[in-house]
Amino acid sequence: MRLAALLLLLANIAFLAWVRYAPVSASAEPQLIAQQIHPEAIRVLSREQAAALAARKSEAQNEAACMEWGAFSAGDVARAQTALQAAAPLQGVLQKLVEEPSGWWVYLPPQPSRTSANQKVAELKRLGIEDYFIIQDDAKFRFAISLGVYRTEDAARARLEFVRSKGAGSATISTRQTSVHKAYLQMRGWPQADRDKVIELREAFPGTSLKPCA
Repeated sequence: MRLAALLLLLANIAFLAWVRYAPVSASAEPQLIAQQIHPEAIRVLSREQAAALAARKSEAQNEAACMEWGAFSAGDVARAQTALQAAAPLQGVLQKLVEEPSGWWVYLPPQPSRTSANQKVAELKRLGIEDYFIIQDDAKFRFAISLGVYRTEDAARARLEFVRSKGAGSATISTRQTSVHKAYLQMRGWPQADRDKVIELREAFPGTSLKPCA
C-alpha cells in the first residue's frame, strides 16, 4: 500500500515538473500568441455609438455608388431631369455632356415621327442591338437612329455587319461631318430606394440605359 502511494506521489511530481519546464513547440507558439487578449485594444460601444457607426458605413457605401443614365438629346435631358426631381426631390443630379467626334457613322434612316423612332428602337431592343441614340437636334437627320460613330471605316463596317446580321437590314453607313452631342445624368450617392425609381423611369425614355458611372 505504501509502495503504491509512493509511486503515485512520484508520478504527480514528474507530471508537474514536465508541465512547468517543458519547452513550448515552435508550431504551437503562433497559435498561443494569436489567442492572447489585449484588453487595452478593446472598446465597448454604446447602442447609440454602434448605430452611428453602422449609419456612417452605409453612407460611405452609398457615396461610392454612382449610376449614369443616358444618352439624352438636348430636348430629352430636361424632361428626364424633371422626372428625376419629381421621383426623388431630395437627391442631386449631375449632367455630363459628351461630343462624339466626326468620322464614320452607322445609322438607321430618319423616321417619320418620334413615335416611329421609338417603335424602331423597341425593335432594335428585341433584336438584341444595344447602343443606339435617336437624333433630334439635326434638322437633316431628325429622328434618325444612330448606331455608333467610329474613327475608322473598318470599325464602322464591322458594326454595320453586326447590326445587319441581327436583323436591322435598313442600317447604312456614311461619313459624318458634324459631331453628335449627348447628355448623361449621373446620380451619385443615391439610396437604393431612389435608384430603383430611376429603373422605372427609364421605360419612358426608349433608347436610354443605366450603367455605373464612367
